Amino acid sequence: MSHYVGVDVGTGSVRAAVLKKEEGGLVKLLSTSVKAITIYNDCANNFEQSSQEIWAAVVSTITQVIKTSSISPHDVKGIGFDATCSLVALNKNFDPICISPLHKDKNKKAEREDCRNIIMWMDHRATQETELINQTNHSLLQFVGGAISVEMEMPKVLWLKKNLPEQWNNIGALMDLPDFLTYKATGATSRSLCSLVCKWAYDASKGSLTDHHWNDEFLTQIGLADLITDNHAKLGEEVEAPGEAVGNGLSVSAAEELGLLPGTPVGTSLIDAHAGGIGMLICRPKDLSSCSVSVENKLGLICGTSSCHMAVSKHPAYIPGVWGPYFSAMVPGMWLNEGGQSATGKLIDHILETHPAYSTLKECGESFSTLSTLIEQLAIAKGVAEYQLTKDLHVYPDFHGNRSPLANPDMKGMICGLSLDASLNSLAVLYLATLQSLIYGTKNILEEMEVKGYDISTVYMCGGLTKNQLFVQMTADILNKPVVISDEQESVLVGAALLGMCASERKSLTEILEVVHCGGTVYRPDVGSQPYHCKKYLVFKRMCKDQLAYTEMMKS
Repeated sequence: MSHYVGVDVGTGSVRAAVLKKEEGGLVKLLSTSVKAITIYNDCANNFEQSSQEIWAAVVSTITQVIKTSSISPHDVKGIGFDATCSLVALNKNFDPICISPLHKDKNKKAEREDCRNIIMWMDHRATQETELINQTNHSLLQFVGGAISVEMEMPKVLWLKKNLPEQWNNIGALMDLPDFLTYKATGATSRSLCSLVCKWAYDASKGSLTDHHWNDEFLTQIGLADLITDNHAKLGEEVEAPGEAVGNGLSVSAAEELGLLPGTPVGTSLIDAHAGGIGMLICRPKDLSSCSVSVENKLGLICGTSSCHMAVSKHPAYIPGVWGPYFSAMVPGMWLNEGGQSATGKLIDHILETHPAYSTLKECGESFSTLSTLIEQLAIAKGVAEYQLTKDLHVYPDFHGNRSPLANPDMKGMICGLSLDASLNSLAVLYLATLQSLIYGTKNILEEMEVKGYDISTVYMCGGLTKNQLFVQMTADILNKPVVISDEQESVLVGAALLGMCASERKSLTEILEVVHCGGTVYRPDVGSQPYHCKKYLVFKRMCKDQLAYTEMMKS
């Protein structure tokens, strides 16, 4: 029996878990710990964090989860990290350097825990830089869905250079947040192939595990030639596959902070969604024959603040508006395509919190449970199926732009069918329509992937929204495919811990995935709901088309 620690740095919290591996390869999470982290949102499109605060939360959650799991430091055989794909800026001493335009003067001291040196993944300040990069039409852009996203790192890096020249001249390192975590744990500055190919336009176009590199022509064309110097030292010279052992394991200082042993193996990191994808791949439900089908027929759907739609193939698939194909970003030797929605859980919260009946909802206790009960009661009273309550209420969910398949950050949300009703019942129906709209967005992404050759038979889900059974069941209904939820519902934490297992056992992710497993539950689609959802989906697509038409009209 062996134990591994997994750490997940999400949008609003840091979580840690201990994963137990039993004989026969069955894995089980023993305990988890969570600590909230601050999001600074002074401007509409600016979202910032502090790496100092995040690392302090990592220390807190790991020490807590070791305690609650009743294991000793000697029992921990490896550690793995995942995080959001946020940009961390460090100065030449590898201390935090402020990237906040509103706080660059009063926030200079690196030792301050609120030093804002992280531009978060959902930060949209770099829209002009995104357009500039896409205007180059560089061949690398075909590996990010045809156009780079404002949520990727290179537009943010270019924004820093153009808008904060004093900080730019003192930059010592630019890291994806997952790589920052392995640096803090080990002192090694290696980068993960996952983060670089997915978010940094790193060139792995040859599909080789050994032949990949920074593309100097691309960096020069987009105005970042100064990052080429010193063998790309600020971007990272050493690049490792996810799960590869980082440096010499935990450094003496990190081990002292964490209460663990120096030298404990640390695995090369993954982006949080990709860790969730890995964690789901080990799920093998007994009552699903398709669990033996190739990994190429499975869609990983990671639903939290935002959503990611992940599928892998032996051959690259070029899908407009869908990120990738990324070589070896999740499963070694395979090409990953990644669709996404910029706001899912965040949109649900927004819809609820801005409704006049929200205060009444809070008084009723757990929101999702209360709303599900209301929806059930309304359907009975009206003599219709629950999903039919939204017949005259339609939501288009791109309140924070469209990541896939339009790759249009300027798209907006839409609601059609509002009345003067401000009751709790009206909130319940609007909530239902919002859930449906998010799943129609997933259907839209899946259609585009299937047009380019994917044949998806089963959907594997993880993330916070999997605790919402109404959302899970409607995903099965609308996509008309079975949906699998792992018994170990914290798939992201499982994936992170498996990285530590790779480093400890000196095995690749592929080898680890072949020998570990857990069970799961299957949600099967209600075929009877298909005609209704097909009509609603047509409305969804028409709303998108109409919005684009309105935008075009107003240009003149």
